[in-house]
This record gives sequence, structure tokens and C-alpha cells, in this order.
Amino acid sequence: MNNIKKYVVLAAGILVVACSQEDKIIDEVFDTVDRGLILRTVTTLSSSYNIFDTTSEWGVTLEVQDEEGGNLLSEVRVFVAFADNSTAGGDLSTSEVAATTLPASAFSTGPFGFPRADLTVSFAEALAATGIDFADIEGGDQFNYRLEAVLTDGRVYTNNAAGTVLGGSFFSSPFAYVSTVVCPPTVPTAGTWTINFQDSFGDGWNDAALLVTIDGSATSYTLDAGSAGSTTFEVPDGAQEISIVFVSGAFDEEVTAQVISANGNTVVDLQPSPAAAAELLDYCLNNL
Repeated sequence: MNNIKKYVVLAAGILVVACSQEDKIIDEVFDTVDRGLILRTVTTLSSSYNIFDTTSEWGVTLEVQDEEGGNLLSEVRVFVAFADNSTAGGDLSTSEVAATTLPASAFSTGPFGFPRADLTVSFAEALAATGIDFADIEGGDQFNYRLEAVLTDGRVYTNNAAGTVLGGSFFSSPFAYVSTVVCPPTVPTAGTWTINFQDSFGDGWNDAALLVTIDGSATSYTLDAGSAGSTTFEVPDGAQEISIVFVSGAFDEEVTAQVISANGNTVVDLQPSPAAAAELLDYCLNNL
């Protein structure tokens, strides 16, 4: 029995020593590791630029989180680079340049007690910062943003922090964002539109068709038989949006077609073996 008591006392002593050593290590970590800061993305205000509107904005709502309730932040520096994703005119992509700065004074206390602020950069401001001419912009081009959080002690945090913090669900703090230049649907010309169909084999479109959707109302048009034919449809006054997609049939390699707007522009020139369900109108041309 005495031996058992000795073992129990010895084990308890070892446990106390081990726990004390662990506590000491944890204390040393807390004493020696610098506390940082994250910029949590609360809301994405806009993730794209409208190619037809230079006042359109990219933006996010940011929340500052640090051990002093956001008081460690001095400013947020914003950098931007242009990524040329078009195939014409050479590669006009740029290196990263400074776009703007968001001072700590721009933040106000949010619902969780941490400072929040909206960060926005207009399309025009992005063009000016990167030096890109508006005429060189095409749909699909991108502006890549990177943020730097500058602390009051001079430390800088950006998108090279720990991945669990950068990509976490609540602590989403990427410090990097992309704004794509998009071409939203444009208002179609009211009046009579024409579709000219061709079939190289001469037996019609074999269940293939063009699906025309005007303000949510869809109608299918096809060539029932023969090598060529035409049909028309009406775009009413006040219509806001039109979409034309190809519906696949049995012999898509035989089909071609042209769609002519009421303004006389050929807005679709369909070639053999078109992709099914893909939008055929190029809204970036603004020619509907």
C-alpha cells in the first residue's frame, strides 16, 4: 500500500511539472509572438465594372480586428494592377500601382464593436491609376486589387498572412480582390428582327433551334425543312433585355444562321457546330 501511495505522489509531481512547463511555453509564446491584424471582408458591395459606365464601382465593406479593438490600424493602402485578358492589340497588362489610401479615421464602430468602413474604387479611378485608355478595355479584362494594412507601429499586413485566416469563413481576410469588366445586357431596338437560317445538307435544322428570350418570355425558332429560310419576331417598345441562345439538334455541323436587329445590324452570325446554351449576343458591342 505504501508503494502505491509513493507512485501516486510521484505521478502527481510529474504531472504538475509537465503542466508548469506547458504553461511556461504558452506564456513565452504570448510574450514573444507579435499580435497582428486582419481586415475581415464583411460584404462585397460590387465585384465588377460595367464597361458602359465609368462611374461604376468595385467595393467591399471591411472590418478591422486586432487585440486593441481596431486601434492598431493606421491606414489601409490599396494597390491595383490591370490584367489584359483580350486577344487583340497585344498584352496591355500593367504592374501594380498605388490606387488610394483609406485612413483609420474613415472607419466607424460596427455592430460587433470593431471598426468598419466601405472601400470603393470607381472604374474611372482604376483606369487613371493604371494608365489604361478606356478604348483599350474589353469585356473580361480585370483589375486586381491588393490591400496593405499599416499598423501604428509600422508593421504591414497583406495577402501573405496565414491561409487559415485569409480564407476562413468568418475571419475572411484575403487582402486581395478581383474586379472583372463586364458587359451587361443592353436595351434592344424595338421593331422587327429577322433570322436567316441555312442548312448545308438541305434537310432543315433537325431539332436544333434559336431560343429568343425577351424580358423573360422565350420563343423557339427553327428551320423545319430545306436548305434555307427566314422568319421574323417583334421586339416591343419598352423591352429591356434580349437573349439568343442555340439549342442543339441532331446535325449541328450543318447549321448556320444570321440574326438582324431592327436597326439593321447583324448581331448574330452563327457558324457550324455552335456551342449549345451559350449566349450568342455580344453585349460588349452595344449594337442591339
